[in-house]
Amino acid sequence: MFQAILDMIYPVRCPICTAIVLPKGEKICPSCKERLPVITGARCLRCSKPIEQEEKEFCSDCERKNYHYDKGIAVWLYNDEMKKSLVDFKYHNKKENGKFYIEESVRQYGDLIKKINPDVLVPVPIHTSKHLERGYNQADILAKGIGKQLGIPVLSKLLLRNKKTLPQKSLSDKERLRNLSQAFSYNETEARKHGSSILRVLLVDDIYTTGSTIEACTNVLRLHNVTHTFFIVICIGKGY
Repeated sequence: MFQAILDMIYPVRCPICTAIVLPKGEKICPSCKERLPVITGARCLRCSKPIEQEEKEFCSDCERKNYHYDKGIAVWLYNDEMKKSLVDFKYHNKKENGKFYIEESVRQYGDLIKKINPDVLVPVPIHTSKHLERGYNQADILAKGIGKQLGIPVLSKLLLRNKKTLPQKSLSDKERLRNLSQAFSYNETEARKHGSSILRVLLVDDIYTTGSTIEACTNVLRLHNVTHTFFIVICIGKGY
């Protein structure tokens, strides 16, 4: 009854078109869901970007760069619809969009995540100033939702963001790496809360572009005895 009242007062809005979702019980309009850019066909074996040449194993980014993470998972391609949806989720307090992202992440990749068998899920952190401005870390919402559904512990503060960096989208590959140099640190206090060794970590974030952020986090984790690092993101750009 309480849920029915909530649905009447705050009906579920589509994370794509923002209209009230019908039929009730769904988290997205059926027509909008059909338009989402699901990744099909050949993918990069490292980062999960789709690649046009099926005979290739890796996208051009992963061929050129010596990434240290093991493997990545992406739910959708990054296009105009997903860009607007994620901007609303990230900057406009549309935290409810995360419910759909979490549901689809688990539906599509829950079994694979269980096979990866991470000790913990770790959201990619944002700087304190951004957290104060937004009131939340969108990656933390995703990590906690996925972790709850799959029964995997989440360490929200295992990685800390020490430095307020420039927006990555305006920078070249080299500038991105330089921008993220020493941006992250490992929180030993948070690690001790887990109570056992942390050897396998699944990082959680909203978007993967060049991989610089995931790589920076991976390198910090490797310095603290994490032997395998994976990631899951909601959206990823195209590979070549």
